[in-house]
Amino acid sequence: MSIFNLFSLMGGLALFLFGMDLMGKALEKQAGSRLSIILGKLTSSPLKGFLLGLGVTAVIQSSSATTVMVVGFVNSGIMSLRQAIGIIMGSNVGTTVTAWILSLTGLQGDSFLINLMKPSSFSPILAFIGIIMYMAAKSDKKKNIGVIMLGFAILMTGMESMSGAVSPLADTPWFSNLFISFSNPILGVVAGAVLTAIIQSSSASVGILQALSTTGVITYGSAMPIIMGQNIGTCITAILSSFGTTKNAKRAAAVHLYFNIIGVTIFLIVFYGLNSIFQFEFVSSVIDQKGIALVHTTFNVMATAIMLPFSSLLEKLAIATIKDDGGDEEFQLLDKRLLLTPALAVERSQTLVQTMSNLAFEGFKKSAENLNSADEKLYNEIKSMEKSVDKYEDKLGSYLVRLSEQDLTVDNSHEISKMLHVINDFERISDYSVNIIEAGREMFDKKISFSDEAMRELEILRNATFELIDYTENSYTQDDVEIAMEVEPLQHVINELILEIKDNHIERLKNQQCTIELGFVLSDILNAYERCAAHCSNIAIAVLEAKNDSFAPHESSRRYRKDARSSYQENYRKQKEKYSVAL
Repeated sequence: MSIFNLFSLMGGLALFLFGMDLMGKALEKQAGSRLSIILGKLTSSPLKGFLLGLGVTAVIQSSSATTVMVVGFVNSGIMSLRQAIGIIMGSNVGTTVTAWILSLTGLQGDSFLINLMKPSSFSPILAFIGIIMYMAAKSDKKKNIGVIMLGFAILMTGMESMSGAVSPLADTPWFSNLFISFSNPILGVVAGAVLTAIIQSSSASVGILQALSTTGVITYGSAMPIIMGQNIGTCITAILSSFGTTKNAKRAAAVHLYFNIIGVTIFLIVFYGLNSIFQFEFVSSVIDQKGIALVHTTFNVMATAIMLPFSSLLEKLAIATIKDDGGDEEFQLLDKRLLLTPALAVERSQTLVQTMSNLAFEGFKKSAENLNSADEKLYNEIKSMEKSVDKYEDKLGSYLVRLSEQDLTVDNSHEISKMLHVINDFERISDYSVNIIEAGREMFDKKISFSDEAMRELEILRNATFELIDYTENSYTQDDVEIAMEVEPLQHVINELILEIKDNHIERLKNQQCTIELGFVLSDILNAYERCAAHCSNIAIAVLEAKNDSFAPHESSRRYRKDARSSYQENYRKQKEKYSVAL
């Protein structure tokens, strides 16, 4: 084998891997979002999960892509570990389709039909049609189909190039001796696992082995351990994708690894045990591309048939290996793998935004209800809640910005815009809960307190604000426009209440019924209430404006007030009568 053959081999391998990657990504993009939704729902039994995993992997031609999706779904809570196991097993069988497609390069015969089925015949046609579709089509769907055709043509061209480049190895003694050494099952398994782990694709490594089989040097005995090892090596992709995920997601990756290791162990023990007794003649026979595809399929089907009934034991093994540590994993819902499935990513984000709103509003209510409390535990609890809300804003903000860059539907785009607007309001409301509890601690430390009249006024303000909070939270969580319309009039009343309380404080100050020092504390508390009401208004306006994709809180507020057809004035009068500090 000359240096030029080596160059040709390297070029062929590059084309092969690039074509496989190009075709796989285009297939996943074309059908991935729909398949992802199906993947998360149709897994009520291990058998259904197996069939689903088989079908998805056969379509996107990558068991690695399927298992990475599964790890993502388990990580985000869409799918349980038990549901994932059947899909993982099915993906191992589904990936064997690629080997059968690649075996078409080994077709022999002179008939027109056989020649037409050879990749060397139809690949140029696919490439020509694909490039026309890619360059001329206007829709992304047709462009993706063109890319799929181009990827397949490139893949097959690389396969043909590799086969031609390695043909001189048939007469090379060292190459023959190398594959004789792989007849040792342990060496063969290690070699197959390492090669597949490096290129992170069992389909690609099987294709390389099929290309090498054209030399006529590789036997069944040397190929079988390598194929077994390739099934173990492909687990590296799922393992790498599980870093930084929840315990269950790590367990899903572990199940993939355990399934293949146990399957390989059982297969090798049974096969070589029987071979030692019956001395199978085909072991020393030369294997071709179809033989490799057959061994690959036989192993995966048999391993699945043996392991599927014991899927619950695989689950227990994964749980025993990766134990719970009691850590907080709530933000794992924001899984970057779900960015390719925006509808699911939006759903996960909504869940966390609602949790964030609950924390913010609960913290504000607790601080307002316990203004005169000096309970250190309560103070630390409210501070802790505020820090949690800060974390939510940081994590959600970063994730939603990335999500907004994806290919979105109009509804998803509006929902993301709404969430990006409101998370800052929730975070600010949480900040003001700390301001109120700190004002209370200041009064306790200085041994000062408000007059009974001031406390009565603050209680009225508190009740009005709590009702405003309830309207705001319900309008957001239920996406209810009617409830959102109740917020703005009540906010108007609260602002007027705050002005009245300030005026009354000044009167008490003149009559020496209050002090300037208490006035500073009161000002901090009233500012917290006023800003909380303003942020509640922003949230309600976001609900009202989401469907119009027009987020301008101040303009919207003025428009709703001026709208003669709205019930604004009626709601305002009702709340004005309900909440008044006048005796």
